Amino acid sequence: MEKTYSLTAHYDEFQEVKYVSKYQSGTLPNGFSLQLGAGAKKRRGGLPRWSRREVCLLSGLVFAAGLCVILTCMLVLKYLAAEGDSYCLEGCQEKKAFLRASRFLSANMDASIDPCQDFYSFACGGWLRRHGIPEDKVVYGTIGAIAEQNEAKLRALLSRPVRRRARASAERKVKEFFRSCLDRAEIDRLGPRPMLEVIGECGGWDAPPDRRDINELLYKTQGVYSAAVLFSLTVSLDEKNTSRYIIRIDQDGLTLPERTLYLGQDEESEKILAAYRVFMERLLTLLGAEHVEQKAQEILQLEQHLANITVSEYDDVRRDVGSMYHKVTLAELQRITPTHLPWQLKWKRLLDRIFHDNFSEEEEVVLLATDYMHKVSDLIRVTPSRILHNYMLWRIVVVLSEHLSTPFRDAIHELSKEMEGNEKQLELGKICLSQANKHFGMALGALFVEEHFSSASKAKVQQLVEDIKYILDQRLDELDWMDEETRRAARAKLRYMMVMIGYPDFLLKPEAIDKEYEFEVDEKTYFKNILNSIAFGIRLSVKKIRQEVDKSAWLLPPQALNAYYLPNKNQMVFPAGILQPTLYNPEFPQSLNYGGIGTIIGHELTHGYDDWGGQYDRHGNLVHWWTERSYSKFLKKAQCIVNLYDNFTVYNQRVNGKHTLGENIADMGGLKLAYYAYQKWVREHGPEHPLHHMKYTHDQLFFIAFAQNWCIKRRSQSIYLQVLTDKHAPEHYRVLGSVSQFEEFGRVFHCPKNSPMNPVHKCSVW
Repeated sequence: MEKTYSLTAHYDEFQEVKYVSKYQSGTLPNGFSLQLGAGAKKRRGGLPRWSRREVCLLSGLVFAAGLCVILTCMLVLKYLAAEGDSYCLEGCQEKKAFLRASRFLSANMDASIDPCQDFYSFACGGWLRRHGIPEDKVVYGTIGAIAEQNEAKLRALLSRPVRRRARASAERKVKEFFRSCLDRAEIDRLGPRPMLEVIGECGGWDAPPDRRDINELLYKTQGVYSAAVLFSLTVSLDEKNTSRYIIRIDQDGLTLPERTLYLGQDEESEKILAAYRVFMERLLTLLGAEHVEQKAQEILQLEQHLANITVSEYDDVRRDVGSMYHKVTLAELQRITPTHLPWQLKWKRLLDRIFHDNFSEEEEVVLLATDYMHKVSDLIRVTPSRILHNYMLWRIVVVLSEHLSTPFRDAIHELSKEMEGNEKQLELGKICLSQANKHFGMALGALFVEEHFSSASKAKVQQLVEDIKYILDQRLDELDWMDEETRRAARAKLRYMMVMIGYPDFLLKPEAIDKEYEFEVDEKTYFKNILNSIAFGIRLSVKKIRQEVDKSAWLLPPQALNAYYLPNKNQMVFPAGILQPTLYNPEFPQSLNYGGIGTIIGHELTHGYDDWGGQYDRHGNLVHWWTERSYSKFLKKAQCIVNLYDNFTVYNQRVNGKHTLGENIADMGGLKLAYYAYQKWVREHGPEHPLHHMKYTHDQLFFIAFAQNWCIKRRSQSIYLQVLTDKHAPEHYRVLGSVSQFEEFGRVFHCPKNSPMNPVHKCSVW
């Protein structure tokens, strides 16, 4: 009989070989038999008598035979183990991943709720019940958990020793910048002094009349400190000729996030305005200003005048890019905005200084707010120069005060708490990580992708994108409201669309990253580091005006937990930061990946064809490529979505269907495209194994994964601002509005006709 041996057992038994005579018929330990040679001597009783030499020889033979058995068994075990590991890699690994997915989904759900009545509460009820909002946050959700994971990875990377210590090293700079931000003792020791130096260089509060020069102060605000006053001044793609950059001028200069907050139209806006007034007085006091209450009141009144002439970003006029776009020469711009001494705005002189150039009077700029600029010039003319001067200084203070000592940050937190409700300030490490992301995004991103994003993931997501694009191409043939001419233009736009995934390739070259940050950084001078970064950013921006357009440039660093579609480049970008579990996990079932990151990819793709992105052609130029017949039908279908969301309310506030239209079209379109792309995947690869301990089909899991993207809690105070300023609908309605209008959802969940999630009349664009 064969046996399985351990190495230790073998060793013990072979110690007994000297007692071999006790075994009958030549049987040795462990069942081996030995044929004795013909010359073996016999003992009395028929047993051979062995000499000492024969015993030694026999022992050697037994040892050799046993060793062979041991080695053979070890090889067999190793082979079996390897086979088992191989099986586990293919089977057990998937089983473990599916089990994790099952636990995640189940924990977030509330299966006691009928999905046909309230799918959001069904998919997210468990998560909402188990989670609160951290004290330092305004909003928290499943995506917030991904953000926390990414932040932990980034902070670990920043804490490691510098590998490239050269003076030009971007890695050294981002890590020293981070440490300079963490040095709260030094920042507090300096107090307001860094900001007082800036104010002094700009003439100080209540500068004497001979030091009040609007063009000098405009140069410093816009061209040195990147603070928008009265208007914004940027270098952007020329949206009617995206092969070149152009200077763009637009309305700007308010500190609060929406013009209506200055107008005191309701109790909530009055409360925010009062908190803003307190904030102004606190900062002015910290900065040594005199007559603080008077100054705060004068600056606030000027901002209120600006708010009165500013058009809301959510007004129809601001959504029609073509109607806003006006290309004018500098000479024409000077005539459009006439002002009078001593505050005569001299455009050529201002732009020459900022751009280190000598523009001709025929240099063209794009003016996006002609009527506003007329009114601004009138406001400049009637406002005392002292107040204009103090207002512009205040706008610089607003930009830079977050980088000052603890009393300044406390004041900022108090205003934020009043506006949005966060109970506790962010801890210093989180603040400094945020600043490192803002000022050294690509340098930090290079460290992130090196360790936390593989080329294999990049390839898999690329295939997912291609599947979703393929479905949109098919959908174009199925749209009965689109004529053939418009269909051809839409298909051309799809084929020209640039997709960028993970990270830009230059991040693999350290020397290329270094060139992105050619300014000085010292771990003992945080405020100076900020000024150096701002100045360098302005230099890069102004240099673009004479450069060739790089349409492959990224707006976000790769660690960003975000994605975007850029209409003037016809470009979609999905950074590595959003391609993380649980939105995307290559080990999870594909139903969850298509329902998770797939619906976000579909969302961004649909932005190319919403009420905003649809104004741009395949090259990113502002061109009306629709026939009037198709565009009229598109607007009619879009109006159905406006009406749908207009009927949603949150905390007695009505959702603005027109304001959120683009995002709602993208949510609905993205859900459909991703669902049909998943069906394509199943046809090509076969059905997926069911998830353990879950009774739901993978088609149902697709929709559950989509909804769980948006399991989110918000502080009640922040909802007022969200409805007022966010172009996205509240998360609850992003889910309900999308699934209820998709015929396939009702079929998959067997929802009765005219149930809340399966109305008879549905809105549909794409």
